[in-house]
Amino acid sequence: MREMSESYRYIVRTPDVRGGNPRVEGTRIAVHDVIGLLQNGETVESITGTCLTMLTKAQVYECLAYYEDHRGEVDLLVARQMAHADQR
Repeated sequence: MREMSESYRYIVRTPDVRGGNPRVEGTRIAVHDVIGLLQNGETVESITGTCLTMLTKAQVYECLAYYEDHRGEVDLLVARQMAHADQR
């Protein structure tokens, strides 16, 4: 079941995928995964060219648009992901 209250072409929420967090449709890549990469110095080109080659530039830019509209939510998800990575 696809759920999204706002109009995003590539971003969806599905309760049973990635904990219901916003993600790129057709993938398990969450918006916060993409934003975390960008915050750590990756570029749109490096993400689509080497990191997450299954994504298009349009999908990455839409992750950025979603981030602009939901900065607090996404920042929290990125912080949780980083804290989890630090525990490893």
